[in-house]
This record gives sequence, structure tokens and C-alpha cells, in this order.
Amino acid sequence: MKLIAFEYQQRRRLGLVENDRIRPLLGVSELQELIALPERAIPDPQASLLSLEQVRVLPVINPRRNVMCVGWNYRKHFDESIGKREGQGPETLPEIPTFFSKATGTVAAASDDLPLHAGLTSKLDWEVELAVVIGRGGRDIDEADALSHVYGYTVANDISARDLQRAHGAQWFKGKSLDGTCPLGPVLVTVDQLHDPQALTIECRVNGQVMQRDTTANQIFSVARLIAELSRGMTLEPGDVILTGTPDGIGAAREPALFLADGDLIESRIQGIGSLSNLVLASLSAATPSNRLVSLSCE
Repeated sequence: MKLIAFEYQQRRRLGLVENDRIRPLLGVSELQELIALPERAIPDPQASLLSLEQVRVLPVINPRRNVMCVGWNYRKHFDESIGKREGQGPETLPEIPTFFSKATGTVAAASDDLPLHAGLTSKLDWEVELAVVIGRGGRDIDEADALSHVYGYTVANDISARDLQRAHGAQWFKGKSLDGTCPLGPVLVTVDQLHDPQALTIECRVNGQVMQRDTTANQIFSVARLIAELSRGMTLEPGDVILTGTPDGIGAAREPALFLADGDLIESRIQGIGSLSNLVLASLSAATPSNRLVSLSCE
């Protein structure tokens, strides 16, 4: 299935994506409901197919716990960051993943306008990432069985305040948790439709210029390994969201460094899933709906 969350007639709904149209589901508003009871994925017999122009796209999931994240999970991104970490991480390729989290208030929709937070940071940066949604919880999950715990995949951007990452003792939580800094969506593709998370092209553009482009085949730690490592001694729950790391091409690693500015448009795309389209505005204090359209599929 390809699932989307949307607002229509002032109600949050879930729907199935069919050829860029939306077929509303009957009486379901949150993805966690479908994860718990898959049999509730029943099309509403009274509802017509909807176009994107008729709805407001919402975050495909509202996480109930912090969004879990992975640092330095592409070799070229690890390499581009050497010398710029200032004590924040290892100087040699890690043997185990680096984990951190983003607060739930960071989550925004695929087409929302996002706050620049200019009063707090001058170094807001982009990080396109494949996001995993857990369907079956567990602890001490074996890597060989880890993908059976996945419900589906979506697109995220781990927008990061680089100066705040360093200002708080090289501890990333604050710099990663400003409101509206994790657009998520536009759809969730379930595992029956997306079988191999290690074979996807991933890309980020800023104002139409390609800043990041790679394939998830180049992740240092696979999705299965990440789930296995994260679950060691720590229970993962249905509906948990895991961001699996970003490719090279971040603004902080460029010469000279380049950061987001008022009016910049960030487009984040993953093959087989879809794309985010987010405008960054200094005038905003929180993520704000826009009428900008997003792609519900990317080849």
C-alpha cells in the first residue's frame, strides 16, 4: 500500500494513493491505528477519489516518541565531515551506528512552509533521509529478522542547526529539535510494495540545485543493522520512526559553507516513495500549511 494522511472538510483522514489520487479509508485518522489493526484499511464506500488540490497533506505519521536518528551513515558524508566535528565524533569509520533523536515537535508536513529560526541559528542545514516506520515492536531484534519489524518507509529531512549542535557541548538534541525541522511524508510505502530499502536513489535540491544525491546501497549500516543495534536492550514500539542517515552534500561541509536562507526551497526525494517540497521563511515561528503540491511517487 501507499498511504497518505490528509485534511479534508476539516477532518484528518488516511487514504490510499491510486495514480496520484487519494481513496479515503473508512474511519481511520492515524497510521498507528492501521499498524495495530491492518484489517481497518477499508476504503470508504461513500467517499469519492480526491485530488491533491482538494486536500491539505499532513505528516504521514504523528510519532508518539522522539524521532530516532542515525549520524554518519554514508561513507562520503562521514569523509566530508572529518575536520569539521570539533570533538563531536570519531575520526575513523565507526564500527557501530551513532544514534540521537529529534523531538516530536519537529515533525512537519511534506509541503509545509518551515521556520528559519533566524533568531536562534545562522547555520540551518539540510539532510535528506530515508525514514523507517516500525510495525512490529521488539527488543534485542536479530539483524536477520529486523526487516520483518518494518511497517513501511517514507521521506524525511533532518534539518539541523549546526551552531546549536556545537553550542550545547557537542550534544545534538537541541540543534536537531527546533520546531518544524523534520518534514515527513508525503506518503508511506508499506513493505509489501517496497521490498529492498538498500536500493533507493535519494536526493535533496535547494532552489532547484542538486545538493545531495546517492543511493541507500551506500549506507554504512543497513536498515536491518540499524534496527538490530537500536533495539539492543531497548524496546522498539509500533509507530516508532527511525531516520537512517544522510548522504554527503550538506551545507556545513561545503567550501565555503552554505546554509539555508529566507525564501529557500528544499526538495527531498526518494525513489519509489515521493518528494517533500518545503519553503523556509524567516517570518514563521512554526510550520505552516501551504498550497504547494508534492509528488506522490518518484522514479
